[in-house]
Amino acid sequence: MPQAAYDVLGIGNAIVDVIGQVSDDLLAKTGLAKGSMTLIDAGQAESLYAEMAQTVEVSGGSCANTMATMASLGGRSAYIGRVHDDATGTIFGHDMRGVGVTFRSTPSREGLPTARCLIFVTSDAQRTMATYLGACVELSPSDIDEDLVTQAGITYLEGYLWDKPDAKAACLKAADLAHKAGNRVALTLSDSFCVERWRSEFLDLIDEHVDILVANEGEITALFPGASFDEAVKQVADRVAIAALTRGPAGCVVVDEDGATAVAQDRIENVVDTTGAGDAFAAGFLYGVSHDLGLPASARLGNLAAGKVITQYGARALGSLTELVAAAKA
Repeated sequence: MPQAAYDVLGIGNAIVDVIGQVSDDLLAKTGLAKGSMTLIDAGQAESLYAEMAQTVEVSGGSCANTMATMASLGGRSAYIGRVHDDATGTIFGHDMRGVGVTFRSTPSREGLPTARCLIFVTSDAQRTMATYLGACVELSPSDIDEDLVTQAGITYLEGYLWDKPDAKAACLKAADLAHKAGNRVALTLSDSFCVERWRSEFLDLIDEHVDILVANEGEITALFPGASFDEAVKQVADRVAIAALTRGPAGCVVVDEDGATAVAQDRIENVVDTTGAGDAFAAGFLYGVSHDLGLPASARLGNLAAGKVITQYGARALGSLTELVAAAKA
């Protein structure tokens, strides 16, 4: 089989982060719970944005962050996500293409504005987030670029998409196209609350469509209620070809037909912001799998990418991470 044009294609919620420094007094005025993430509507997004002074806008979204970090590692990544034909949508597309991710989703001229996450940063480095999903909730099968799916060795789905029927249908369409082309499908469980909402459907999805599963400890134990982490590892081994299960500072466990292997995380001394650690891990791991590095080296690369991202502010690596690939192989 000829080499795929893309290592990984990601499909997820296209969100622009709007980041601003605020005082505790101003944050209290907003009514948001400090350190939390709250879903908001369009009116709340406008009123909260008006409370922010100078801001920095950078494209985000879990799966989009993974594809951006994949590009920073030297991988060939692409992304599908719904944006509107507005200034925020233009920022998202510019940022993705600027880091080397193929993004050719056509901005919608009707419907909701591009999604945004307003991030209020206080002096203690706490990040309080208010997310307006906007155009994300309108993702549908018509947004799936069939050529991109067939040209990608791995299609990576974001579990958050399961909350909307049309987005769910889009994921299933992409999975079917990928497998018909002889390619693989990966899934991130995204969030333990998401797992609790869709546990039964996620299990069916994993059994029928998923080749590679990425999850953290909370998500995988939510998938198998009452199970310890070790028990969940055994259960997932019977359902998917490859799984990568992260455990924060303890590293991760990777699972395949040969069993489970723990891969330790090096101690990180200068942690400043853990936002995006899981997204970066997924990028390193999927890079390794798509380049046949073997599961232990792929897991090491995921750990290294996560370790790099948490030493800076923001969910995406600043600059090239290609040196990490050689380190993971060593």
